[in-house]
Amino acid sequence: MMTLDRMRADVARLIDLEPEEVADDANLADLGLDSMRLMQLAMGWEQAGLAVDFGVLAEYSTLGDWWREIVAPQVRA
Repeated sequence: MMTLDRMRADVARLIDLEPEEVADDANLADLGLDSMRLMQLAMGWEQAGLAVDFGVLAEYSTLGDWWREIVAPQVRA
C-alpha cells in the first residue's frame, strides 16, 4: 500500500534531497521535479499498484495535494 512517507521518499530520491526536505506543501517543481521525473514517479507508483492520473500529478504541485487527490480516495475505497 502506498504511504505518504513512501511518496515523499520517492520524490526526494529523484530530486537528490533527503525526505525530510520535501514538505507536504512544498512546490515540487521549485524543488527540481521536472516532467520527466514526474513521469518516472507515475510509472513506478503504477507498478506498485497505485492508479495514477498523470494529469492530476501535473495539475497539482505539492505532495499533500497528490496525497489528497490520488492516494486518499483509493485508500478509502
